[in-house]
Amino acid sequence: MSSRIEQIIEEIEEYVDSCKYQPLSTTKIVVNKEEIEELLRELRLKTPDEIKRYQKIISNKDAILEDAQAKADSLIADAQAKAQELVTQHEIMQKAYAQANETINAANRQAQDILDSATQDANSIRLSAITYTDDMMANIGAVLNQTLEDAGGKYKGFIEALQSCLEVVNHNRQELAPQTAQAAAISNSYQAPEQEDEALLDELGDN
Repeated sequence: MSSRIEQIIEEIEEYVDSCKYQPLSTTKIVVNKEEIEELLRELRLKTPDEIKRYQKIISNKDAILEDAQAKADSLIADAQAKAQELVTQHEIMQKAYAQANETINAANRQAQDILDSATQDANSIRLSAITYTDDMMANIGAVLNQTLEDAGGKYKGFIEALQSCLEVVNHNRQELAPQTAQAAAISNSYQAPEQEDEALLDELGDN
């Protein structure tokens, strides 16, 4: 289901297409100032709400990662508790070390799988939301640029309103640019270390 802001963009495009050309011109059109200003007013009102909607989607990344981290921490804590239980039983010390190693490794693998999957899902959601918002802003910018070119110098107040809206759109796209790059970089380079668990096992073996 399309958002209201997409519908407004379509209405602006349809309105521009329906306008008649000025006499002796194939590029300049005649527009109804009140109609186009009404569409622009609604566009300015709806744009912040639409951006907030996708920012909320992006914020879900933190909740996904926090949940995954909690599950991973719980698994590792349980594994360490079981390992400590086993090594305190002196009569089966060697067996305890082997079982402790297997338990911790299995817990680490499961915890890493949870974190990898959660991170991938979170970054995918974030990147999709940013990309969609950027595409939406690009469409708005294209329509506004075209309308600015067609309006000419006869409607100074109308052009100033368009220019103001275009500057907001371009500014929002600039703010999204580093987030897009960051999300893509995280998605392509994520790699979790396992050295801490190996160090723990070495320490248990020395004791």
